[in-house]
Amino acid sequence: MKVDVLDLTGKKVGSADLNDSVFNCEVNEQAIFDALLRQQSSWRQGTHKTKTRAEVSGGGKKPFRQKGTGRARQGSTRAVQYRHGGIAFGPVPRSHTFKLNRKVRRLALRSGLTLKAKDSNLICVENVEMKEAKTKAFVNVLNALGIDRKALFVVDTEENFDNAYMSLRNLGNVEMVNVEGLNIYDLQNANKLVLTKAAAEKIGEVLSNE
Repeated sequence: MKVDVLDLTGKKVGSADLNDSVFNCEVNEQAIFDALLRQQSSWRQGTHKTKTRAEVSGGGKKPFRQKGTGRARQGSTRAVQYRHGGIAFGPVPRSHTFKLNRKVRRLALRSGLTLKAKDSNLICVENVEMKEAKTKAFVNVLNALGIDRKALFVVDTEENFDNAYMSLRNLGNVEMVNVEGLNIYDLQNANKLVLTKAAAEKIGEVLSNE
């Protein structure tokens, strides 16, 4: 799969061959859903808690005698059917994380990348090197690349991206991660995916290896 490579002014400076097994594969929507669910579940604190009838304060006295009242027998006013009583089968602290096979996680990433490429939401740039860290300059880069919504920039760790990262931190609709930090949530949450040429090549190499 061949894509144009742009500079930060939006001008074409070359082309790049993207790995078809990563950027043009068969999309598996179930894998994307499972990977998203796993990632979001891992963020949950799991500290939710309700008190059972054994933990609620009070209720030691039998509310009325066992027989002769015509009412159903009751042993405590803290039983679950009473107001101020305990909660039956309520939530307890637990971990919401679950295991997802590595192959499924990688399939989800490949499917997400393919969707971005097929929908023309993938942009490849030569690099993100900037002379100075200035938010206004980075806004000009976004305008030049035609980005007006959420965007995810992916860079290689060996590249010089410090000034670009410092420039975009004040922008609420732009994120930057390295190849190792690429994840399905950020990928699906962004409207535009911007890859440096080095990052695109590395992603194609890493995700194609099973």
